[in-house]
Amino acid sequence: MSAERSKRPLSPAPLPPPKRLHSPGGSHRSHQNQSTFDSLLYDELILVIFSYLPWADLCTVQRTNRNWARLALDNQLWKNLYLSEYGRPRLRGVRGFIGRADGREVRPLPGRARSEDVKDWKWMFRISSNWRTGRCSVENLHTGLDYSALHPPATSGQADNLLDEQTFLLLAGDMTISASSRPSTAPRITLASPAHETHTIRSPSARTSDPIRITALALDQSPPSTAHRIRLISFLSTGEFSIFNVDHHTPAHSSRLLTYVPTSRSTRTAPIIQAVYHHPLLVTLSKSFQLSLYDLSDDKVVHTQTLTSFTSHPPSSLVLSAPSPSTYKLVLAYAIPVYPSHWSVGATELLISSSVSMDVAARMTVAASRTTRAIDVPQGWIDENKLRLIREQWARKVARVADTQTDGKWVVLAPGDPLPASRAASPTLSASSSSSSLSPPPSSQSTFTSSSMHTASALQLYRLHLPASSSPTAVPKLTFVRSLHGQIGPVSALALADGRCVSLGVNGSIWVWDLEGGTGAEVSGGVEIESVEDGEHASWSEDERLRSAAAVKGTVVFDERRIISSDVDGVRVWRFDV
Repeated sequence: MSAERSKRPLSPAPLPPPKRLHSPGGSHRSHQNQSTFDSLLYDELILVIFSYLPWADLCTVQRTNRNWARLALDNQLWKNLYLSEYGRPRLRGVRGFIGRADGREVRPLPGRARSEDVKDWKWMFRISSNWRTGRCSVENLHTGLDYSALHPPATSGQADNLLDEQTFLLLAGDMTISASSRPSTAPRITLASPAHETHTIRSPSARTSDPIRITALALDQSPPSTAHRIRLISFLSTGEFSIFNVDHHTPAHSSRLLTYVPTSRSTRTAPIIQAVYHHPLLVTLSKSFQLSLYDLSDDKVVHTQTLTSFTSHPPSSLVLSAPSPSTYKLVLAYAIPVYPSHWSVGATELLISSSVSMDVAARMTVAASRTTRAIDVPQGWIDENKLRLIREQWARKVARVADTQTDGKWVVLAPGDPLPASRAASPTLSASSSSSSLSPPPSSQSTFTSSSMHTASALQLYRLHLPASSSPTAVPKLTFVRSLHGQIGPVSALALADGRCVSLGVNGSIWVWDLEGGTGAEVSGGVEIESVEDGEHASWSEDERLRSAAAVKGTVVFDERRIISSDVDGVRVWRFDV
């Protein structure tokens, strides 16, 4: 052994300061009678011992001395802890950005890191633990879209006039994009940076000077063509939509590319309630449940195909991905009617061809589709044997659907409370009637009473099986997994990506659900009216606040570090990187 030998460096960055040189001779000879755990063992052996400690003990030993603190911060130790605790393989969601210039991948939530990347694994473990326990900080986001000044409607008729009040939210890296559905002659879209700097871009109509609404927003999911720039589309109540170039590093450099004005206004083009965009493919869904496909190549808007369904209804969720350069896959989850006057959930997969070598007229059209339902009712008369087979799934039908969301692997249904009989939807459907007459009405009522058919506070979790179409058993299935219990009261909105679900309650409560493990954590218990001493909410009763909350549709989005919610209490940010 050499007279002086240093111990090996620890795993890659971030690294603690290096340990002092270990020498059995020289100046250390006088301390041989004071042998310690540090002086007798090399770093490798101490790290092996530390590898048997749980994360709580590993944090505790950091307070022993500087050497133990250095070793307990070894990146490989925390990587192993992280992968064993949170590293279950999952299907990645497809609502974020693939290969963005800002380093943000497809919904890179904390539990979905690639193990070959060099990361701060202790930070990853900490933020994932915060997600699991609901530990976070909260702050108000000032976007100019504050609903806190909204007075409670005195009558149900006034509440009906506010049914469309909503704040649309999108996350683009560290930037937050928001827009209000309130009528305006030139609706605004607000771009908020992490430094609380905001920039506003206008989305006026080229067809009319009357007040109009923004009905939906869509963000391009394809890799950006230029650095720091992404495409954003805003849809107007007139049927028009505008495409913007958004600079997420310098929002003030954002600009509008073009505005598309349809030849005529129809139920196909207005109002658009959902849209997904993966350049050059744009898919829009109208309130009458007509699905339109557009080719946006060469900065031109070409309408290629429209599909219609009379058995699918909002609320709905769309997920668009590109499994190959010549094919897009669109997955839809939506509400479906169940006899006699109830609702369940269904899902459809559409494969869209986009090969540049094919006929131009056939580009961006649906090549194949498959559909499945959560409740499969046998055709014709039902005997006792068939009734016993469907009794379990039949009991899961709900009186109303507050929201449905999917990430391509999971589907979550949020039941809504039933409306009074006077406001129930008509059971009659004609070929010319709009699907909105049968779709679950918006969540607007003054009382919240659960139906005997369901529990309003329990979400329904389904697993979506979409086997390869070449498989001999290529039959899609929507299989019930479990009910997610915990949240009190009805749900206003859901957000789902990458095996994680965030639910926003009508009362302002927020829960986070790990769909793989079936666990949930409360982030916020909701806003207590009694705790607000100042401001206009001070004189509200609980019933008044619930009526106002029901009049304003909630919105919730999230990424790997934060949740952003919008409801009657305004826009708030819940940060987990604390």
